[in-house]
Amino acid sequence: MGNRIQTYEQLIEEKKRLETLIEAQKELIRYDFKDLKHELRPVGVVFSFLKSITSRSGKYGVLNYGVDMVVDLVFKKMILAKAGWITRLAVPFLVKNFSSNKLAENKNTFLKKLRSWLGNKNGKDKYRTSEESRQY
Repeated sequence: MGNRIQTYEQLIEEKKRLETLIEAQKELIRYDFKDLKHELRPVGVVFSFLKSITSRSGKYGVLNYGVDMVVDLVFKKMILAKAGWITRLAVPFLVKNFSSNKLAENKNTFLKKLRSWLGNKNGKDKYRTSEESRQY
């Protein structure tokens, strides 16, 4: 601002100019935040993955128990049978955590597949609910 405000009209004009400038600055800040959020998305993916391998999903205890049994059998007894003791402890721990989180995310798909595997060979599924049976 190079000129001094001397009249009321000049004050009103300066106020409008400053409000317009503020709105432009707010829009620039919004755009910068969106850009920053987009650039940091890979970091979020990495942290999400690290969270999934270091913590377990507490839901679905029966599914987690099944995962524990399969991972212990496959990893500890077969794949890592001749590995060092640290590897035999760490890898199954990470695999159990990761798989329990993936099962929690995809529970419905997993249960549908499990149901189809447990169904009768003649095409009739004995584990269908009464609502599913009425549809056919």
